[in-house]
Amino acid sequence: MTPLETARAGFTPYPAEFAERYRAAGYWRGETFGRMLRERAAEHGGRTAVVDPGGHGVAATERRWTYAELDRRADRMAAGLLARGIRAGDRVVVQLPNAAEFFEVVFALFRIGALPVFALPAHRYAEIGYFCSFTGAAAYVVPAVEGGFDYRELASRVRAENPALRLVLVAGEDPGEHVRLADVPCDGPGPEAFGGEPGPEDVAFLQLSGGSTGVPKLIPRTHDDYIYSLRGSVELCGQDPDSVYLCVLPAAHNFPLSSPGSLGTLYAGGRVVLCPQPAPETAFPLIEREGVTITGLVPPLALLWLDAAERGARGYESLEVLLVGGAKFSEEAARRVRPVLGCTLQQVFGMAEGLVNYTRLDDPEELVTTTQGRPISPDDEVRVVDDQDRDLPDGATGHLLTRGPYTIRGYWNAPGHNADSFTADGFYRTGDLVRRTPTGHLVVEGRAKDQINRGGEKVAAEEIENHLLAHPAVHDAAVVSMPDPYLGERTCAYVVLRAESREQPPKSVELKRFVRQRGLAEYKVPDRVEFVAAFPATGIGKVSKKELRAAIAASLTTG
Repeated sequence: MTPLETARAGFTPYPAEFAERYRAAGYWRGETFGRMLRERAAEHGGRTAVVDPGGHGVAATERRWTYAELDRRADRMAAGLLARGIRAGDRVVVQLPNAAEFFEVVFALFRIGALPVFALPAHRYAEIGYFCSFTGAAAYVVPAVEGGFDYRELASRVRAENPALRLVLVAGEDPGEHVRLADVPCDGPGPEAFGGEPGPEDVAFLQLSGGSTGVPKLIPRTHDDYIYSLRGSVELCGQDPDSVYLCVLPAAHNFPLSSPGSLGTLYAGGRVVLCPQPAPETAFPLIEREGVTITGLVPPLALLWLDAAERGARGYESLEVLLVGGAKFSEEAARRVRPVLGCTLQQVFGMAEGLVNYTRLDDPEELVTTTQGRPISPDDEVRVVDDQDRDLPDGATGHLLTRGPYTIRGYWNAPGHNADSFTADGFYRTGDLVRRTPTGHLVVEGRAKDQINRGGEKVAAEEIENHLLAHPAVHDAAVVSMPDPYLGERTCAYVVLRAESREQPPKSVELKRFVRQRGLAEYKVPDRVEFVAAFPATGIGKVSKKELRAAIAASLTTG
């Protein structure tokens, strides 16, 4: 098969009757990313689209690209990629940091109809080797050296093992044995000379699943469905051409890409400011200098920002909206956002597979702090079911199932996973445990696998974490299961203390007494408390509970 045929064969399309409904409702408007940028360049040509402060391995100096310049760069990069043999349907693994070249490359690929496979900077050989092999990637785009890691060496190893990988492009001055990305753009023929740009129903890119077991599955998103999620996010987050979005998290991740993220900001005609490091000492000066109005963080990072602000750090005052998502944001932490940072909190609960929920800007504070929002679309179908897929009433906790105009109908080229992850009538099994309020807002109770079965008593990790976070000495908490020969599982609470509490830390028994006094059932009181300096993190900065579970299991085995 040709690359285009392979890409289409791995994609599960929306059933015709649903596609017709979504078009008729105006959700799908026949837009593509290539044309989106072209239209924004025509409307906002002289306005700044992307700010890259530099100072990283890709470029040492600041770059400020207007919409017209980004559009022109995407055209020239597309022509250069075509000249080097990249065609519609080819898969291209893109592993770039928060650098302007990320947008130049992906918009060029969108115009060709090649599919970016979005990898995170934290990925290494196990993940990248799998992505290249599984997708039959034709090209791989990396920085030279970033964060002390030499991506050129990784690329050499992966290329030697993947004959289909015929091109490695390196963003940086020294590409080693590979091709310097800056040498690729040219003024040759564009996509129209090779069959034209892709259609709105075509797959635009392959995103990574957020699953924590094994290597991520690949999520095919079409131009039509993803752009609708952008448009809905832009409206719900109040973005317009005056919006300035700080991209703090890895640019390729779904949350900072689309909720509303950098692509949503470009859709609105606003300005994207790339942040090379998420720490407050880097982010706050950028916020102040660029007049940032909106950004998105995962909960551990939000806690760091809150603590820094409470200790007297400044620079965040222009922020109007702070989105927190990627994992459950505790009620205790959510209540600190407005008094500490002086901005509106929007909770975001979604997944790269589709469904995205937001608290609304005009929601009462109680809903903002205690729920994770409600869906973007009127046609987002949400079911909360028991273990036998029977629908549950509002207020009951169950498994979240969903389908809608921007939720996929199947992973890319993964029939086995699809049989487990989707119902016969097309609902996606998210793996989340939620309850629905009478207002339609969802409250996330955790992941199904986060539920601890302590001798038959079901313990929700998030509930215990929320109580621990109320303790004045606790900066962050993560509760995981640990094996037990009698009960099957017990609870272990990992705790990171606030800086000012580390010299005289509370004892484990004090934290247990604290949560017990808050009315927590005895079987929910942590069986063990472990104090650590920091939590292991996933590529986007979420707490890696998988690693914490492995650590406590190993500790019990050896000790």
